[in-house]
Amino acid sequence: MTIKIIMDTDPGIDDAAAITMAINDDNIDLKLITTVAGNVTVDKTTKNALKLVRFFNSDIPVAAGAKQPLIKPFEDAARIHGESGMPGYDFPEDLPKPMNKSAVEALRDAIMASDEKITLVPTGSYTNIALLFSEYPEVKDNIERIVAMGGSLSMGNMTSAAEFNVFTDPHAARIVYNAGIPIVMVGLDITMKALLTHESIEKLPQLNETGKMLHDIIIHDGDNSDSGIAMHDVNTIFYLLHPEAITTEDMWVDVQTEGPAMGETVGDIRGAYHDGKTNTSVCVDIDAAAFNKWFIEEVTHISK
Repeated sequence: MTIKIIMDTDPGIDDAAAITMAINDDNIDLKLITTVAGNVTVDKTTKNALKLVRFFNSDIPVAAGAKQPLIKPFEDAARIHGESGMPGYDFPEDLPKPMNKSAVEALRDAIMASDEKITLVPTGSYTNIALLFSEYPEVKDNIERIVAMGGSLSMGNMTSAAEFNVFTDPHAARIVYNAGIPIVMVGLDITMKALLTHESIEKLPQLNETGKMLHDIIIHDGDNSDSGIAMHDVNTIFYLLHPEAITTEDMWVDVQTEGPAMGETVGDIRGAYHDGKTNTSVCVDIDAAAFNKWFIEEVTHISK
């Protein structure tokens, strides 16, 4: 049984890898890609999404979204992802056009038209999703859950407290976490454990053209260490397909929107402050070896 999803994303190197898996895995039915300002500006994230759709000769529609966060100033991650967001590979230039409607309108139409509940997979800032819920709250009834890359219980990668996606638009993140829809937080607690090893990365060009493309952009990722490179966003797809490889804990998560802890996701780990209620399944542990094995197998099975 396939999982119907919509990806709201800001490609970005690890976003590109996540989109690659979502387009090509037969167990996932990717209905729509919407883009948002995040790793780079929205004109660049939209172009990058279109490059991937064209690379795989896919007819998945792409709609451009928010150019900036709801309230706070925009701050990109070009220092990690490069000025284009996806450097290192020569993609085709004869790109399809984005939809002639905004991301919010495209999201509303796709969700309401679906005969099954949709899973939303945000892998960038949550601005589009927050605007969607604010303008069209009726869509909530046709959303199965949100599997969102972002947040952390233990560390930050933008500040000592805040993960990048949530930090980019914390006010949007607060709206999403308080929307009353089941949410899975795929955050740094697992993405910094499941690094794509250098051994795995070196295998990619030998597999096929997709492997070469991924290799050539991944090696430009500034989020690099001796142990490997964090493929944060890919963990959302891995979770959808292999939840047994990830440990989760249910708790209430609040998002800080002011002060030096802006963007921090605070989990009520003792269940002490929300009358026992929870709003999030937080991913807290992962089988890193299984993640690497799956990543290579996924690429191997892609026909291009």
